[in-house]
Amino acid sequence: METHAQVVVIGGGVVGCSILYHLAKHGWSDVVLLERNELTSGSSWHAAGVIHTINSDPNIARLQGYTIKLYKELEDLTGQSCGIHRPGGIYLASTPERLDYLRQERAKARYMGLETDFISLEHARELNPLIDPTKYLGALFEPVDGHVDPSGVTHAYAKGARHYGAKVFRECPVIETRPRRDGGWDVVTPRGTLHAEIVVNAAGLWAREVGRLAGIDLPVQPMEHHYLITEAIPEIEAHGREVAVTVDYEGNAYTRQEHQGLLLGTYETNCVPWAVDGTPLDFGHELLQDDLSRVTERLETAFERMPAIGRAGIKKVVNGPFTFGPDGNPLIGPVPGLKNYWTAVGVMAGFCQGGGVGLCMAEWMIEGEPSVDVWGMDIARFGEFATRDWGRIKSAENYSRRFILTYPNETLPAGRRQKTTALYDRLAAKGAVMGVSHGLEHALWFAPSPAEAQETPTFRRSNAFPYVADEVRAVREAVGMIEIANYAKHQVKGPGAEAFLDRVLANRLPKVGRLTLTPMLTAKGKLYGDLTVARLDAETFWLFGSGAAQNMHRCWFERHLPQTGVIYNNTSDALHGLAIAGPLSRELLQRVTRGDVSPSGLRFRDIRHMVVGGVPAIVARVSFSGELGYEIYVAPQFQVALYEALSEAGADPALRVYGGRALMSMRLEKNWGVWTLDFRPDFTVAESGLDAYVAFDKPAEFIGREAALAERERGPSKRLVTLVVDTKDVDCVSDEPIFDGRECVGYVTSGGYGHTVGRSLAMGYVPTPLAADGTKLRVELLGEFYDAVVTAQPLYDPDGVRMRN
Repeated sequence: METHAQVVVIGGGVVGCSILYHLAKHGWSDVVLLERNELTSGSSWHAAGVIHTINSDPNIARLQGYTIKLYKELEDLTGQSCGIHRPGGIYLASTPERLDYLRQERAKARYMGLETDFISLEHARELNPLIDPTKYLGALFEPVDGHVDPSGVTHAYAKGARHYGAKVFRECPVIETRPRRDGGWDVVTPRGTLHAEIVVNAAGLWAREVGRLAGIDLPVQPMEHHYLITEAIPEIEAHGREVAVTVDYEGNAYTRQEHQGLLLGTYETNCVPWAVDGTPLDFGHELLQDDLSRVTERLETAFERMPAIGRAGIKKVVNGPFTFGPDGNPLIGPVPGLKNYWTAVGVMAGFCQGGGVGLCMAEWMIEGEPSVDVWGMDIARFGEFATRDWGRIKSAENYSRRFILTYPNETLPAGRRQKTTALYDRLAAKGAVMGVSHGLEHALWFAPSPAEAQETPTFRRSNAFPYVADEVRAVREAVGMIEIANYAKHQVKGPGAEAFLDRVLANRLPKVGRLTLTPMLTAKGKLYGDLTVARLDAETFWLFGSGAAQNMHRCWFERHLPQTGVIYNNTSDALHGLAIAGPLSRELLQRVTRGDVSPSGLRFRDIRHMVVGGVPAIVARVSFSGELGYEIYVAPQFQVALYEALSEAGADPALRVYGGRALMSMRLEKNWGVWTLDFRPDFTVAESGLDAYVAFDKPAEFIGREAALAERERGPSKRLVTLVVDTKDVDCVSDEPIFDGRECVGYVTSGGYGHTVGRSLAMGYVPTPLAADGTKLRVELLGEFYDAVVTAQPLYDPDGVRMRN
């Protein structure tokens, strides 16, 4: 066996083999895969092999589409059959709410260029003669859906990888992974030790065990999963062509044809996590003891909706484990804090997503960034809060809800209060309805009392609407207070801090005591951050940004960090705080500090150390509400004292605590985008409009400068715009298509209601010629088309006078 490899992939399932194939295909041939047993051991061999493109995340849907198209290419390259069947897929809705969901999915498909569309229930029955159309309200059809042979696909990836020079070693378990001083890894096996420059954990059922060899606990959990295969069904035999793959959401069942019978699978609500304490090392091509009592209710529903199944005999029952992540999506990419160690785990839909995961991993390693934004799969979306126990709880919740509708305004109950601030109970006592960001509880809005702190899950405006309006009004007319513990705070200091940040940030660095907004770019000029950088002294900088993306940005900083002269720390959990905003916020702040907070004493975009409410704080005069405001950062142990001081001093004027929903409403009224929605690596700096904050002429050669300059010269092909949408009881959320006449020209990235201006607002990307003020467009929302008009200037305080006063 080799003693060195550029990359060692651990795990010979469909995901590991796909990563190996894509690395080799893209030019890294010095790559090795180590498989403890035989290829497909674990979950791959017993998978149902269903392939589909529909996914709540459009980028994951695109990667699933890539995966499906790849199979024919693999067959042509290797001669290995992938067992491709493409009868199309039917998605059935039996409630009005599920029909709204399918309308959303059809809308997304429009701007992704997919042929997904509604068909009549009579047409659905022509494609699947087993369904009883009287049980349903609507059917969505995706023509590319189908199924493949799991073993054939996995071996085709491996054979293709070998074609490009990669090597596969079977029956070669990994015993140890030891970090080396040169940044690489010693991968120890019974057949010798291999020095790897990069290690990829793609170990599937054994992902947790392989992770522990490197000192990490991965929050993934194998789950038991049942499907059954029927005897021959006369209706299928008489059909004359292959039955379409079918998903019945309320019936909680998926089906595909298997010979002249049917494969029927379900995700039971009383699910069973498997091997909680660790996957047995001798497990391989075994199945688990079936327990049909757990799925009896689901089967009865399926028999009612597809009566022919109930008349058929059961030929085989399969209960096999496969690995779920906390939110149902994979965990891929570089592990924060662990040099040259990557994961591709929790890929439960491996035959839909495996090709896309392999492509992104190869691009990411070789080119420094994937071709699409993979935030929905990035392992960096989790942090220290994502322990093994928490992962088990959330993975089980996600499994049990696989076919249960989750609304855009809904927060799920499992694994809550994993991270809280010192104010959690106080805010809950005020009626806070909590959400979660990067594991941390934060207030979304406030009900009149704790007993009323429930939000109705819906696609339309919820019971929160009038209370959010009141919170916005309080900020606009007087003063409001919001907790900001969920903001990310990165500290960079040392004699080399200035030079380091000048390279990774695209704007000029601020002077001491000042702060500046700056984009952070990839080498290709794509957005990788939208940060506020503050300079407390000559060698100390703080960067404030998206709390959800804090580990993503941590990885970026650590990747570019010089060997000496700079100390970087993600200090998000070490610095909490409160923000106050509104025309009376200066008066409130002056009551709790001896410092000079007059317009000249604390100017817009000033930052300094102060004592506020008797505790040490860092105060920045800045506000995301568009009003005069201040962000006051303190250590967690001072959070209660700060809150009490502000609350007492704010009794007159009437200080109102507000939540994230009100803040999002106010920022929309200012045409301000947010990270993970309007700003993300899908977009370039010019497309986003953040090129206004790029110092192209600064002396430092910042990352992405050449790409950004080239785009500035040619002009961006699309731009981020704000739309005023003519709706009544519904607002855009994200991913709704934008039309110019009958042509789909873009999509919404975020939306909501502007309570001050009294209009429904949305932000999205459209072709540059359509980005002019006053351009009339349309937005498709829950199957209806609404008029929309581009507004180049914010509807609220367009000159920004209120926040600068």
